[in-house]
Amino acid sequence: MKEWDVNATESMGSTALTWAAIKGQEEVVKMLLEREDVNRYIADLEYGCMPLLWATGKGHEGAVNMLLELPDVNPNQTDLQYGRTPLL
Repeated sequence: MKEWDVNATESMGSTALTWAAIKGQEEVVKMLLEREDVNRYIADLEYGCMPLLWATGKGHEGAVNMLLELPDVNPNQTDLQYGRTPLL
């Protein structure tokens, strides 16, 4: 994975971390969060949602817990389109 940009986005602006959160792929979320070069704050382009908002919205408790354990993840961060937080 050292040859790949783990923060690269696809056409909708989602990163590997975003997709792992959307799909509830806990092992992938864990692996990505263990990397120092993963940006946890890249919002997708379609809705402006961060990975935590996607994980909560899809009901992926394991991914939510992993993201909330990080000291720099803000559970009150709003999405860019509707102003929603992960807890609303």
